[in-house]
Amino acid sequence: MGIKQGFVAGVAVLVVSAALYAGPSGGTISGKVTYEGTPAKQKPIDMSKEPSCAQQHATPITTETVVTGPNNALENVVVYISAGAPDDSTAPGQPAKFTQKGCQYLPHVLAFEVNQTLEIANDDQTSHNIHPLPKVNREWNKSQPPGTPPISEKYDKPEFIPVKCNIHPWMHGNFAVLKNSHYAVSQGEGSFTLPNLPPGKYTITAWHESYGDQSQEVTITGSETKTVNFVFKAKPY
Repeated sequence: MGIKQGFVAGVAVLVVSAALYAGPSGGTISGKVTYEGTPAKQKPIDMSKEPSCAQQHATPITTETVVTGPNNALENVVVYISAGAPDDSTAPGQPAKFTQKGCQYLPHVLAFEVNQTLEIANDDQTSHNIHPLPKVNREWNKSQPPGTPPISEKYDKPEFIPVKCNIHPWMHGNFAVLKNSHYAVSQGEGSFTLPNLPPGKYTITAWHESYGDQSQEVTITGSETKTVNFVFKAKPY
């Protein structure tokens, strides 16, 4: 191979490599979720009837119906594209994991996709009874003694599903079963990011278990970043 041919081939390799490692491209929607007003004060949880769990919490944990952060940030809000993005044709291969530890659901809100495998683990020394309460999906209720393998389930329809434990009445969580991978759950700062969006008009919805949902429309034209903020009206009760 001549010098010129070698140079051309080398450039071709570099171009292909750059394409392979460049990753997805597109626009981004980001912002924060906050509240205004006075949110309900969360109550301490008495786990004295389950000592093996109580001893895992040096400071008693509180209910998580409304979790706030600095600067009026609101946590555990699912922000997702409710219209404008196609449904994913296949679910992610990796399972969504929901863990019971210290008689608490971790995370409190778990978002995953339709037909994605859901794995529920029991890391406690006591039995749990996991009971999701769907309205459009199949309802199930399963006992999980300590040391047993994870429970594996799937949901075939999008839905927000409250979850409880029939043994420990203070245990509450939520499943957010969504149609595509464009979602985020707000954390301590209330922030979220939805990246890699092709040009188009989207409806962005924010859902909170106590405050309901609200939506905004956003148009992406290229690789820009659009800012969208959500403000929920807090309820002091």
